[in-house]
Formats: sequence, C-alpha cells, structure tokens
Amino acid sequence: MTDTVTAPDWRAWQDSWDRQQEWYMPDREERFRAMLDAVEAVAGPEPAVLDLACGTGSITDRVLRRFPRAASVGVDLDPALLTIARGHFAGDPRVRLVTADLRDPRWTDRLPHRAFDAVLTATALHWLREEELRALYAQVAGVVRDGGVFLNADHMPDGSTPRLNAADRDHTRARQERARAEGAWDWADWWRAAAEDPVLAAPVAERFRIFGNPLAGDHADGETQSPAWHAHALREAGFAEARTVWCSLSDAVVLGLK
Repeated sequence: MTDTVTAPDWRAWQDSWDRQQEWYMPDREERFRAMLDAVEAVAGPEPAVLDLACGTGSITDRVLRRFPRAASVGVDLDPALLTIARGHFAGDPRVRLVTADLRDPRWTDRLPHRAFDAVLTATALHWLREEELRALYAQVAGVVRDGGVFLNADHMPDGSTPRLNAADRDHTRARQERARAEGAWDWADWWRAAAEDPVLAAPVAERFRIFGNPLAGDHADGETQSPAWHAHALREAGFAEARTVWCSLSDAVVLGLK
C-alpha cells in the first residue's frame, strides 16, 4: 500500500494567514480598501497590478475580488508563501507568480511585463534597510507607467510623538494578549503549523534557510521610517506626487503617483 498525502486546503491556508496578520493589524482590511480605492481612482476598474512581496497573495486576492477583470503579477522570494499562493490561484489566467529577491538589482528582469498601472505592497518592506528601500523605490518607479500609482502599506511610526507611540504600543499589547487568550495565532504559531503540514514542510524548511527560523526567534532585521520619509523618498525616486492616504496610530499607506 502506497502512502498518500492529502492536498492542502489552500483557501484555508490563505484565511489562516489573514487571521494571523490581523492579530498584529486589526485594521488590515481598512488599509486594503484605501489602497484599492486609490487604484480605482487612478487606474480604473481593470488595472494591471504588480503585487510586490506578495506572500500568499493577500493583495492579489482582494484586487481580483474587487476588480474581476484585473490582472496581477505577484513577486516574492519566500518559497512557502509562494507555494500557498500558487495553490490558491492555480488555473486562474489573471495571476502570474514570480520568484525574485527584491534586493537583487535585476529583479525586474524576471517580470513578464515592463509596466504596470499599479504596484502594491503591504507589511513587507520594513525589513529593508534605508538605502535598500531607496534603491527599490527607484526600481519601482521604473515599472509604474506614467500616470500609474504605487502604494505601500506598512508600519510607519512617527518619532515626533513618543508618548502617543508608547500609549499605542501598550494598547496593542493588551489587545494581543486578550486575543491570544482566545486562541489567536501569532507569527511563530502560524509557521509552526505550516512546518507540520506534509506538503508545506519542504518549502517551509527552505524558507527558514533563506530568512531564518521564526520558531527560534529569528526575524528580518530591517528599519522603519515615518510616512513623511517615505513620501520624500518616493519623490526623489521619480514620482511626481506622494503623500499619505491612510493612517492609524502606528501604520500608514503612502501613495506615489508617477
């Protein structure tokens, strides 16, 4: 008798990723809505989208639900998250997924198109150092069409309000502790479950080799900057206009218009 491995429920993995991310960002859907509002205002209801550092494809999933005639290219280096994305979007001709390292100066050579109406990213670029992010913004400016838009939703604290920032951290910690008591997963819990899935075990092991093992406390060692810093960096990179279009106490969505 031959052992068989049951194929994962890719939708369930997508949903569990979303829930884990919402433990950190309960307003996550608000920022996605603000991003897609901006895309529709600038690029219309049938955008060609680049989902930057796409992970499991959370942004692409929401783009296609809101804009059924859109097309999306997702790019990421994480083999485990890309495995989930490929399973989830299998057979959908609107989606293409690319493996590339955004720190590689030639990562744009891997893209199937040279220009996009919108480039979107969320909760990913904070693991880049300041100069790496400046370089990436210049590359992104090169693949956004004239009149197109770039949107980055991420942790962007404002250092000019230390007391407010401290209050927000305390409030967030208390909320997370309540959610944990009710069974919510954090980052390490999610990766532990993924590592135990027989189909995901190999790509998770490869992911740990590339990025470090979150079960051992490893995490990308990047930097966070204020929304004003991001807007200034986008203008320097070649965007004609840039500003914050959504914010919470600690996070923001910054838009660059080409």
